[in-house]
Amino acid sequence: PRMIVSAGHVEPVPRRIRALLGGSVVLDTTEARYVWEWPNYPQYYVPLADVAPGVLVDERYIEQVRGVTAHRHGLRVGELTRQGAALVYPGDPQGPSGRRDSLAGLVRFDWDALDSWFEEDQEVFVHPRNPYTRVDALRSHRHVLVERDGVRLAESDSTVLVFETGLPTRYYFDRTAVNFAALRPSDTVTSCPYKGRTSGYWSVVAGGTTYPDLAWAYDFPTRQLLPIAGLVAFYNERVDIVVDGVRLPQARTHFFPVEHGE
Repeated sequence: PRMIVSAGHVEPVPRRIRALLGGSVVLDTTEARYVWEWPNYPQYYVPLADVAPGVLVDERYIEQVRGVTAHRHGLRVGELTRQGAALVYPGDPQGPSGRRDSLAGLVRFDWDALDSWFEEDQEVFVHPRNPYTRVDALRSHRHVLVERDGVRLAESDSTVLVFETGLPTRYYFDRTAVNFAALRPSDTVTSCPYKGRTSGYWSVVAGGTTYPDLAWAYDFPTRQLLPIAGLVAFYNERVDIVVDGVRLPQARTHFFPVEHGE
């Protein structure tokens, strides 16, 4: 299934949102807004009143962002600075309703400019979680075979299938079903808003060629994805997958950023 929200949509965030830089709280709010800058996931827009005093540095630069005027600001926390890390939308948030006024008095921070983000007391990685995205991990007894250049990488009649809005189905294998003779450990680490941070990545050696970072695992996934703990998955886009004797077409992801979080 594809995303259902269009760009420009704005909704209230029902969760407490906090972000830190250098160990200091930069923002702490229960009045954030979800703003969909594109359909795949939203960004947090935070009331200026809920930003720590003195951390925003006006860089005297005005931008037109999707037809709305915004002022570019940097961040300063102690000796740490982040140039151009925030957009401040001026105006009266109590003004007449409409797209323009829905952003008035809010600040949009670049995600990577801050060290960590939290929804309530749980850390969030990569970008805000989309409230319209569903992620399910279901055990299945369909026969699944994964190959690359004719080399069997994994085969099992008992995998965990992860269904995530906007992404192809991922097949997670017990490690006893994986051909580790064809895998080489990698130092790569990625994060996902829904699954957490990876604990392992592997490249594949097949036909004399090394294919980097084709497989990954989460030893300590988020609570909702506990069924995949310690299991190994492969990028559908870069391997051949046969399910119950039917070879799947090469998957094409609908959007790139979540792939950082495989």
